[in-house]
Amino acid sequence: MSTTDKASTGAPQQSEDSAEPALGAAGAQLSTAPLEDSPTGPAAGLGVIGWARWFWRQLTSMRVALILLFLLSLGAIPGSLIPQTDVDAMKVEQWKRAHDFWVPAAEKLQLFDVYTSFWFSAIYILLFVSLIGCILPRTWQFVGQLRGRPPGAPKRLDRLPAHTTWRTETPAEQVLAHAGTLLGRRRFRTRSGTDHVAAEKGYLREAGNLVFHMALIVMLVAFAWGKLYKSEGGKLVLRGSGFSNTLTQYDDFKSGSLFTPDELPPFSFTLDRFDATYEETGPQKGTPRDFKAYVTLSRGAHGAPEKTEIEVNKPLEVDGSKVYLLGHGYAPVISVTDPAGKVVFRDAVPMLPQDANLTSAGAVKVTDGYRNQKGEREQLGFSAQFVPTFAGKGQGTMLSQFPAANFPVLALNAFHGSLGVDSGLPQNVYQLDTRKMQQFKKENGDPFAQMLLPKETMTLPGGAGTVTFEGVERWATFSVTQQPGSGLALAGAVAAIGGLAGSLFIQRRRIWVRAVAGPDGVTVVEMAGLGRSESARLPQELAELAAVLHERAPSAPHPVEAEEAEGERG
Repeated sequence: MSTTDKASTGAPQQSEDSAEPALGAAGAQLSTAPLEDSPTGPAAGLGVIGWARWFWRQLTSMRVALILLFLLSLGAIPGSLIPQTDVDAMKVEQWKRAHDFWVPAAEKLQLFDVYTSFWFSAIYILLFVSLIGCILPRTWQFVGQLRGRPPGAPKRLDRLPAHTTWRTETPAEQVLAHAGTLLGRRRFRTRSGTDHVAAEKGYLREAGNLVFHMALIVMLVAFAWGKLYKSEGGKLVLRGSGFSNTLTQYDDFKSGSLFTPDELPPFSFTLDRFDATYEETGPQKGTPRDFKAYVTLSRGAHGAPEKTEIEVNKPLEVDGSKVYLLGHGYAPVISVTDPAGKVVFRDAVPMLPQDANLTSAGAVKVTDGYRNQKGEREQLGFSAQFVPTFAGKGQGTMLSQFPAANFPVLALNAFHGSLGVDSGLPQNVYQLDTRKMQQFKKENGDPFAQMLLPKETMTLPGGAGTVTFEGVERWATFSVTQQPGSGLALAGAVAAIGGLAGSLFIQRRRIWVRAVAGPDGVTVVEMAGLGRSESARLPQELAELAAVLHERAPSAPHPVEAEEAEGERG
């Protein structure tokens, strides 16, 4: 048996493109990829229909689809570098103040709303259309190939990239029968001719290619679905307080353009307890170890209460919504009395953490019920700083030494006047607007401020009332999100990876076996293979098949050897 591997012997190789015209039907339709249009473009005088047809062919070509996919990736870069309005409007305003020179251009290009901008939407829609226009004809062509049979053997099998031949005394009919059985067992699709057997394998390569592109469409649909119908809201909840999933309960809320408040699933929960543990000693002292919120959940409008827990990266799932635990902090409990001793304010006031050890800042606002020494209505405000673990007087500034509340201290600066809450303009609840307020003064004229330990009371100058630091509560922030397209996007991503793996690692190839009787009556067997792309696997596979077939149809003695054997017997 002699085997010829043209890839290894230096003979001219035939690629997929050159094999088709040279071999006719034998090398045709190894791929469902559409033929590229002529680079010269449409001929002059085609008219509107001709130009439309040319544009459609260009748009639905794989080259343009890859270009659009690349442009979509580039277009997403500004969305990750520049703050987006639908994510954090405050960061957008900060960016505008820091980069005022670029603001006009950025606004015209909609760089603060990249994913809903006209240019990103145009790329997105063109890519969607291009993929659909590319997939449909290829799918139809692939279905036709699946319904067809392998093409007949070409006249010159020795011109194929992998070829082998030998002579055998086994009749040609038996050789072809053995070849058909062998190829069928190897999961080749076979077709018998008058003097040959044709076989083909590797259809899953094109199937994987189509699955990959269909998965891209699925991910595009999932992305659009998620952007249009998503919702995300944040809520700060004090220990002992509750939250109901209605629009008015959120501190901040963002949603897609097609989302309606009726789509919020009905549920509520109460924050019963919040636990946080930290590393107590060593170089990682103060490093968080575990955060856990214990809540009482009620599903639906009249659901029975149930105890459950929410941890970081372990959200609570309720009717398609996920409740994430985002952060936590402290809320000093503060009470304020007027000059007559009447309690006009008592509440736990959340403070925003400023560092890893939860040094926190906030504001206490007494908006109603307070009258000063003259009996006039007035408002009080206190800029506050809270540290859960104070180093002690003379041991430094108001900076916490540890995130746990081991030695809590509250520092207050007192103001009176108008808080500006009646102007109708929104205010930051954690900051104090002192433009229409005056700070209380000490007898020597210095600004009045005081540090308080739990249960300590601060007396305002001139008998204006008292402020008591009654204790410390905990709070936690939660994010409630609905992302309807996430499951579909995950399925599309998995399918894209599987399809890409199939298109890369599965080889489409054809094998032909021809057996004809020679002039001397000895059967001449030829085997050849043709793959969609050059690969060392095809000659190796052909050699393995030829070795198995050779066992059933062994080589006949060479004519010279036969004569010598005949002479020895004579």
